[in-house]
Amino acid sequence: MRRVLLRTLFVVALPLVLVTVWWFASDGSTDPFRPPLRTILTTFPDVWTAERLHADVLPSLLRLSAGYALAAVAGVALGTVIGSYRRVRAVCEPVLEFLRAVPPPVLVPVIMLFAGIGDTMKIAVIASGCVWPILLNTVEGVRAVDSVLSETARSYGITGAARLRNVVLRSASPQIFAGLRQALSIGIILMVISEMTASSNGLGYAIVQFQRGFAIPDMWTGILVLGLLGFVLSVVFRLVERRVLGWYHGLRASSRRSW
Repeated sequence: MRRVLLRTLFVVALPLVLVTVWWFASDGSTDPFRPPLRTILTTFPDVWTAERLHADVLPSLLRLSAGYALAAVAGVALGTVIGSYRRVRAVCEPVLEFLRAVPPPVLVPVIMLFAGIGDTMKIAVIASGCVWPILLNTVEGVRAVDSVLSETARSYGITGAARLRNVVLRSASPQIFAGLRQALSIGIILMVISEMTASSNGLGYAIVQFQRGFAIPDMWTGILVLGLLGFVLSVVFRLVERRVLGWYHGLRASSRRSW
């Protein structure tokens, strides 16, 4: 119980300190572009009603989920193939390095030409940015599978799908989840960028509309919503990671105790 309380304190301490500093630093502000935090928090419930959450936040979450899931499936599948075969890796590596170096926001106009300005474009933009950390971490994770473990599995007749599931993906799962964590933050950024261009709803669209209408406190509330969304998604991801990689965290904890 004490450990849980201490962990909770560590989690909330820094945000509380930052909010307190922001509150007092902005309290006397008369700049219309940097309103006091008090004004922003007062405006928040008036702006983000249930209707606006349904109209703007829900579509953003659906696009983020679709693009992220597409990137996860493609990244893990391609990364497993590339990481498992040396010749495939040698052929694909130059192309992957070239494509990875292209910033995803630059692809927005290109994707818009082929996919239009609807949800398909936004999902494609999110997926095009999220796939790279997942793909590259999967490649490295598959390459790092213990050769002794692989030979042992082969000697016991564990081949095919069983070997892929129980040996390769299980051994690579810590690095795969590292890539998934990186992709989540990238996905949120690309979600906002894609919605700022040729969109009629979403968080990015709402923030741009507030800015164009000089509703500056409303704009700041949108930024707070993005921050809260990122925090909630990070907590959910951590819970899923803890559950899926429970064996890995238990192994690390036992190793630390042995030292």
